[in-house]
Amino acid sequence: MNTILKLGIPKGSLQNATVELFRRSGWKIDVNGRSYFPEINDDNIECALCRAQEMSRYVENGTMDAGLTGKDWIAENRSNVHVVADLVYSKVSARPARWVLAVPFDSPARKPEDLAGKKIATELVEFTKNYFAERGVPVTVEFSWGATEAKVVSGLADAIVEVTETGSTIKAHGLRIIHELMQTNTQLISNHESWENPEKREKIEQIALLLQGALLGEKLVGLKMNVPDFCLEKVVSLLPSLNAPTVASLYKSTWYSVETVVNTHVVRELIPVLMKNGAEGIIEYPLNKVI
Repeated sequence: MNTILKLGIPKGSLQNATVELFRRSGWKIDVNGRSYFPEINDDNIECALCRAQEMSRYVENGTMDAGLTGKDWIAENRSNVHVVADLVYSKVSARPARWVLAVPFDSPARKPEDLAGKKIATELVEFTKNYFAERGVPVTVEFSWGATEAKVVSGLADAIVEVTETGSTIKAHGLRIIHELMQTNTQLISNHESWENPEKREKIEQIALLLQGALLGEKLVGLKMNVPDFCLEKVVSLLPSLNAPTVASLYKSTWYSVETVVNTHVVRELIPVLMKNGAEGIIEYPLNKVI
């Protein structure tokens, strides 16, 4: 492949998480100080840092062939881009973030309609305007450059539309969530012309495949154990797996080696049960990618 793919990496809160995801996918991205053009260990990719809020515009106009940004900013910019893959990851948790409507804790408002005639501060201006307009609720929406929660506390707005993962920051500012406007997650997007280019499309698909494999690998672990023959059927019946556990007999022995892949959230409950049913020498190991 001789065609260079121009890839946008989100600058800001998702930058470190994105660089780490690429590392686990097989690409090392080296962000050097204040440079907006990180180095990457792939001769067919050129990286550029770009705010997630602007990424979809640059991908749409062809400045970049592909990039990672939020579903929310694609909607905000009304960008005409090709969505290649959903990538649910964040700086805090592996779950979608939420754009929510929040008011002071002592506000009488309980639903969006209660804010008719009120002022709302948000960074997601166009989406918020459209959301209320579609429901026939007249509100004034003002852009917030940051510290949006403080706008309500200081009396500059009656409510805010803000992104949150846990809701803890909003609650800490004395606010109360009354409605969820949308869920968002990171998406790998492509310029339509770039997607129609066979070489660029192949590279974009490779990136999508390995990023998704790394995200799946983060949710799974491998388990290996030794099991005596008289406990084998019972232990195997206890094991969840992608298809079926791998079972191999140990050399000149009545014991077997059993290996499987399981979700991380079941391991702490599963290991004691396996031990009670005859498994020994249990090894848990992380998985870099699962394709």
